Amino acid sequence: MEISSNGAETQPKFALPVDSEHKATEFRLFSAAAPHMRAFHLSWVSFFACFVSTFAAPPLLPIIRDNLNLTATDIGNAGIASVSGAVFARLAMGTACDLFGPRLASASLILLTAPVVFFTSIASSPVSFLLVRFFTGFSLATFVSTQFWMSSMFSAPVVGTANGVAGGWGNLGGGATQLIMPLVFGLIRDIGAVKFTAWRIAFFIPALFQTLSAFAVLLFGQDLPDGNYKRLQKSGDKQKDKFSRVFYHGITNYRGWILALTYGYCFGVELTIDNIIAEYFYDRFNLKLHTAGIIAASFGLANIISRPGGGILSDAMGKRFGMRGRLWTLWTVQTLGGVFCIILGQVNSLSASVAVMIIFSFFVQAACGLTFGVVPFVSRRSLGVISGMTGGGGNVGAVVTQLIFFKGSRYSKETGITLMGIMIICCSLPLFLIYFPQWGGMFCGPSSAKTATEEDYYMSEWSSNEKDKGLHEASLKFADNSRRERGRSVHSQTLPSNATPPADV
Repeated sequence: MEISSNGAETQPKFALPVDSEHKATEFRLFSAAAPHMRAFHLSWVSFFACFVSTFAAPPLLPIIRDNLNLTATDIGNAGIASVSGAVFARLAMGTACDLFGPRLASASLILLTAPVVFFTSIASSPVSFLLVRFFTGFSLATFVSTQFWMSSMFSAPVVGTANGVAGGWGNLGGGATQLIMPLVFGLIRDIGAVKFTAWRIAFFIPALFQTLSAFAVLLFGQDLPDGNYKRLQKSGDKQKDKFSRVFYHGITNYRGWILALTYGYCFGVELTIDNIIAEYFYDRFNLKLHTAGIIAASFGLANIISRPGGGILSDAMGKRFGMRGRLWTLWTVQTLGGVFCIILGQVNSLSASVAVMIIFSFFVQAACGLTFGVVPFVSRRSLGVISGMTGGGGNVGAVVTQLIFFKGSRYSKETGITLMGIMIICCSLPLFLIYFPQWGGMFCGPSSAKTATEEDYYMSEWSSNEKDKGLHEASLKFADNSRRERGRSVHSQTLPSNATPPADV
């Protein structure tokens, strides 16, 4: 119940218990309560639609390459193009979320890229095929708005879970499209269309799905628990921030760059596998197109539990061991993902390859969820920029990996997969360098200085003049609500005299 200023009880404002920022402190998966759980379902469904569109081509590549006379280099370039477009789009999306809100930012990008999915049906050359894959890939930047939205709706105890489930279920699109597109293609061909026409018609399905998801976000979504950015700014309940300051505090926080590198070799690897795995099994083991698609789909479909599992694990470790527990778990899981990636490139039988691929998928996707269990705590003021940097890092990792190991015929795919596993292990090591003064790092505890508090860390993003205007108040609330990142052993200590205890409403 909420308590009014005169002490009288009023009706609850939210269906879920919330903290002092009105972020939900519980995550109820099967609820659609507004605004928290409704935002969750809108975010993952729209991101799922974008994933389906972006990776609709790979399961049909054996047909498309014959129709458009694509070489191995053409296919490699198109795969790289599909994930390179979102590199800067994700950084821009993060900034847009900070300034305009995740609802408008997400829906706008989805509507801008949906026509390109329709245009895939008229691709007539390697160049046009590369271009439609490039511009369709911009839609993957909706991942940033998904994670930003969840971080704006859910409190510290469950933010990793919310981010993990939303991101994981959205990533399911990469596996689902491996099943959907061959099925749609087969149905259209069975109706009477020739195969070189059937694959073109099939692209109308993901394009329509993507368009409808954007309208759903616009009509039913809400930026923050208390309303949309525009209304809150108009009423004075939310101050409009300056782009230059938001951007500056994001890009100068070294923790964001390390997480971007880490994410480049968990999510970036996932994108790479989505692009190559169906063709890999089709060519190496002489499988039918549909069979290769089913095997490839199992990699992406593992997201239904693997990435959410990473988010849940991050919250569990955070509750018990604080931020240090989140970091250690991320490094361990991602390193194991690299080990199984190396093994995947070494096994020679179909059954062993499928088994190792499934185990590998669980670790590498769980690492994605674990990464975004840390991201919301790096910066309060520049959350969108940090999310965009990290998300963009995933795309950079995919581009670099495909350029080095899967472009042309320099390496066989099995050799490329092995080398990619080594890259995963190496690029996880910089996690050792992440340190929060108030919580510590993987090898060091928190600073003993009296100024090493949550309030000091998050207030450092605001100038004295901005504090005088009261612009820092939301960060102050967030600092108080993130105090539990000290871990169970120290969270019970007495709160500072200037702190406000967490409040459930």
